[in-house]
Amino acid sequence: MKIVISSLLASVAAGSVLASPATAQHAGHSAAEPQQSAEAQADVKTKCEEEAERHRAMGHPVTEGACEPAAQSETAMDHSTMDHSTMDHSTMDHSTMDHSEMDQATMNHGSMTEGDAHGGMTMPMEAAGQESSLEGRGGMDHGSVQQDKPAEGAIEHSQMNHGEMGQAEAGNPPMGPGQINHSQMNHGQTGSQDMQGIDHSAMQMGSDDDIPLLPPPPEAGSGPARAAVGIWGEEAMSEARRELVRETDGGMRFWFQGDRLEYRAREGADGYLWDIQGYYGGDIDKFWFKSEGEGSFGEPIEGAEVQALWSHAIAPFFDFQAGVRQDLTGPERTHAVIGIQGIAPYQFEVDAAAFVSTKGDVTARIEGELDQRITQRLILQPRAELALSAQDIPELGIGAGLDRIEAGLRLRYEFAREFAPYVGVSQEWRIGDSADYARAAGEDPSVTNYVVGVRFWF
Repeated sequence: MKIVISSLLASVAAGSVLASPATAQHAGHSAAEPQQSAEAQADVKTKCEEEAERHRAMGHPVTEGACEPAAQSETAMDHSTMDHSTMDHSTMDHSTMDHSEMDQATMNHGSMTEGDAHGGMTMPMEAAGQESSLEGRGGMDHGSVQQDKPAEGAIEHSQMNHGEMGQAEAGNPPMGPGQINHSQMNHGQTGSQDMQGIDHSAMQMGSDDDIPLLPPPPEAGSGPARAAVGIWGEEAMSEARRELVRETDGGMRFWFQGDRLEYRAREGADGYLWDIQGYYGGDIDKFWFKSEGEGSFGEPIEGAEVQALWSHAIAPFFDFQAGVRQDLTGPERTHAVIGIQGIAPYQFEVDAAAFVSTKGDVTARIEGELDQRITQRLILQPRAELALSAQDIPELGIGAGLDRIEAGLRLRYEFAREFAPYVGVSQEWRIGDSADYARAAGEDPSVTNYVVGVRFWF
């Protein structure tokens, strides 16, 4: 803004740029240049006043009379033909002279005294630096040049906000960010008190509330309820919708898993174990089946069972289960089953169930396991199982209370997600009265098994 108003004042005071070095030297006191008409001066003054009013409305102080043109010399003198070689310039007032257009390379300032050298002159040093080379100023003494003092009558722009003024208004070509030199600027001296006169309360900062909520256009509801029917036909789209329901919402699925199929190496006769389960159903209700059993090679199966359960989702990762269990070995027993199965926090797979037999025996079993991924395919799985009983069952070798504990660790490698062989170790303990029943039968109440097996699902 300072450049704009200074340019306007300079154009009113001096007119157009002088053509020759002689006239340029006396640009501050020569009337040879053409003068602007009264209408042109009035137009310039009007524009300057409008700009000043706009800044006053923004809260910026602008001095009165800032737009008044400088006084013009009444006498029109032509100095272009004068011989200046014999003139004594030491007594001239150079304070109003513009030396920015002078060719200083041919001037000899060596004979000028320190007091005479440009005394009272304000030379735009940046302009001079752009027009002449360092060699052209070799004989000049700039020690007394006042570079920091602004010209008299200049408008104080420190309180003005030039951020809203477009470059087109300033009369300068657009400048990119890379063209502006900020290295000499000091932005740290601008205090918060400089903005105390600005009222920000009326400013529109913009928010989501400013975005209008318009209704959809009428054309949005003009088509069919299902636009794809018009392309593929009702029959094809009906089948596609049924398939979508089957695959993503309540579709019936079959899943089968062999959780543990393993060979057990141990002291005495080696053994085997199976633990399989699966279901058929949808997301909410399923038919779930399970089977477990173990034994030693060359001997009858020690224990085997099968369960048939109705499973109902009660939480995103838990099912409530109820059904029947049938023992396949030992004394004939049928049990009612009630329990839960799912994934607890931290990815613990939990299966807990209580059993009530046709003989009135009440037992329970809790199983838990956790997959710890060493890599994307190598997985370490700790597993634990507890068996409890509400009473002694001598014919089954079960004592009241905590009956049996089994803890194991298995390391498997998933060649595919559906197929993973494993190796591991499993330790079994018979506790309390159950240990006494085992010793009475000639069995070891504590058994260590080294296992090799496979886990699969489809």
